[in-house]
Amino acid sequence: MTAGARFVGQRVARREDARFLTGRGQYVDDITLPGTLHAAFARSDVARGTVASVDTTAAAAMPGVVAVLVAADVNHLVHEWLVDGESADLGYTRPFRVLADGDVRFVGDPIAVVVAESRYVAEDAVDALDIAVDPSQPVIDPEAALDGNAPLVHAESGSNLLYELPGGDTTAIDDVFASAPVVVTDTFRQHRYTTVPLETRGTLASWDPSTEELTVWTSTQGPHGTRSYLARLLGIDDSHIRVVMPDVGGSFGLKMHPSREEIAVVLATRRLGRPVKWIQDRRENLMSDHHAREDQVTLTMAVDDEGTILGLKAEFLESCGAYPAAFSSATPFTTMVFPGPYRVPVCAASARTVHTNTAGRGSYRGPWMIETVGREQMLDHVAARLGIDPLELRRRNVIGEEELPFALPTGLLYDQMTAAATLEQAAQLIGYEQLREQQRVWREEGRLVGIGVSLLAEPSAMAFGWMSTDGATVRMGPNGRADVLTSAAGHGQSLETTIAQVVADELGIDVSHVRVRQGDTDAAPTGPGTGGSRSAVIAGGAAQAAAVEVRARMVAIAANELEAAPDDLEIVDGHIHVVGTPTRGVTVADVARKAYYEPGSLPAGQPPGLEGQSRYTPSSPVTWSNACHICVVEVDRQTGKVDILRYVVSEDCGVMINPNVVEGQIAGGVVQGIGGVLYEHLAYDDDGNPLTTTLMDYLLPTATEVPAIEYGHIETPAPTNPGGHKGMGEGGAIASPPAVINAVADALAPLGVKIRAQPLGPSELVGLLSDGN
Repeated sequence: MTAGARFVGQRVARREDARFLTGRGQYVDDITLPGTLHAAFARSDVARGTVASVDTTAAAAMPGVVAVLVAADVNHLVHEWLVDGESADLGYTRPFRVLADGDVRFVGDPIAVVVAESRYVAEDAVDALDIAVDPSQPVIDPEAALDGNAPLVHAESGSNLLYELPGGDTTAIDDVFASAPVVVTDTFRQHRYTTVPLETRGTLASWDPSTEELTVWTSTQGPHGTRSYLARLLGIDDSHIRVVMPDVGGSFGLKMHPSREEIAVVLATRRLGRPVKWIQDRRENLMSDHHAREDQVTLTMAVDDEGTILGLKAEFLESCGAYPAAFSSATPFTTMVFPGPYRVPVCAASARTVHTNTAGRGSYRGPWMIETVGREQMLDHVAARLGIDPLELRRRNVIGEEELPFALPTGLLYDQMTAAATLEQAAQLIGYEQLREQQRVWREEGRLVGIGVSLLAEPSAMAFGWMSTDGATVRMGPNGRADVLTSAAGHGQSLETTIAQVVADELGIDVSHVRVRQGDTDAAPTGPGTGGSRSAVIAGGAAQAAAVEVRARMVAIAANELEAAPDDLEIVDGHIHVVGTPTRGVTVADVARKAYYEPGSLPAGQPPGLEGQSRYTPSSPVTWSNACHICVVEVDRQTGKVDILRYVVSEDCGVMINPNVVEGQIAGGVVQGIGGVLYEHLAYDDDGNPLTTTLMDYLLPTATEVPAIEYGHIETPAPTNPGGHKGMGEGGAIASPPAVINAVADALAPLGVKIRAQPLGPSELVGLLSDGN
């Protein structure tokens, strides 16, 4: 029996767009329950200090205020705060409390929550709270936080060091450095920025005292993880909790797990017995949400005279702020993937994660990306040292397909990798050799034009522990239309379209006849949700396997009716017929009606109905994808403004389900990378005050600043799953920063300017141009 692929690989229009573009999407704030109360938070305006007093009298007396809750009201109600997969085995325990108790540890630290009949009243009551905090000296810089005399962010911990990977025995790499012809050491820093989803975080929670059941509507990446977390937090069975994920307007890692505010809302509804809603405003998002990217790495690279890499050593340091999110420390994985798609015979890495009096660290689309940012900058520095073109240096060291499987010295295995192919495709698309010639002409004219290259190996669909598996149920109704219930939890990745394409091909029906449902713990299969570029491989694999089961049942029924062997049948456009004889067949709808309404006519052993269930785990814990980015920029010598002249991406994400979606994911990531390097910066002053808490200060790239991205595709089927797909949701955001940085550095190189830190806004570049350093 065959069913030819018709939709996988096609540019099918997104199913989600009709409701989003017409304003019919339903987000948390669109949901209203009778008697809903609204929450607002009073937050610390100092980075570190002792809470002398919190007087709630005036606020509590205001008309419309139902409750004012402080630490003494809620903190003791928490039974457990560890999320799925989080345990002492990680090597550290992150600090946690719902509301500040006795002291505050960053600007934005929530001290109290007001619950009122409206958000307006709640905000007014927050202003009426009389909170006295005696400030003390904070520590803002992660290097300074490691000083033995530095103030402690969490005095009870006795140290600002949250987590450390010592790096083990470095004898082998030290021997390489001692004998190598060329050894280069440099430190690269990237600044703090954050996810800025169109929809901020939000939760509506409702506790029914009569049934002792909790229902939560929340903007999340994983409703089942939220349910199990809340069950542990409240100390109740998860069968008493329903979590619903409505439409989600972006996340990028921010909404993987509930944060302190969502927990406060849940505790408030349980205490008050009325629904409570909190919708984060943009100031809260920028000031007190989880931040990311504040990292540095000191790299030492040894090469021979021809540029062949002999060894690589890395020392990572990351700031995790005061209250980091679960799994926000990227160092365990960063130290494993930092060699990238290159032949690195010997390497060693150490890492430290450090508390500061700033907003906590959280995951952001490729949270380990400092390894690529640092490594790709280092390659350009080495190329300049040797007088070799940066692309040529990469050619000499990139792993070729003929070398696979390739074991990294860190213990990971590349079973599939086309980094060399994407490098060549990107170079061809941009006309690299001619571009270098043109650059020489531009430089003679006095123009500061630079070319930046970066290569990426993306560990997608990471399947380990609690993230090992996803589930799907495919149910064909008596009308011949299919519903897919998936454990995936999309927040902009087009899962309603791509999963429908996969299932439609397996069932041999039109993609418009497949409906994808997700996000309700009372209906959807259990799974970790969306994260780690997993959906195409793992959730898609589960949906495909469930559809295969349904297809087998349909074919068995049709074969019985047609008196034909199942292997002689095919499904084309919703019609099941003998191969080569379309006139001898039945429709999928006819088979479905028979399955539901004529159980007595079904083949022996065939159960009524048409439903398949599956859980899927890929054959390897990592499905590798890869890409090459090449960027061309021009820097204005007087203003420091950077214009991106061209941007090319060659991506191998395996068999593409939908090229439009692939290119949309690449574009979104690239724009975030451009924004991070050139525009976005969550800056603090020396006293720990955030300086960019509005979108007038925290700059985001707009359509005016974003270039037209040129795409090249290489489709090498992944060996880890039947569809041959690879994840690629994070690659654009990881490879784009070093491509842009290297392009700017290349533009300024003739002036003797060296770039080792971000951001690279006009003021920073004017400073570098003035210093020549």
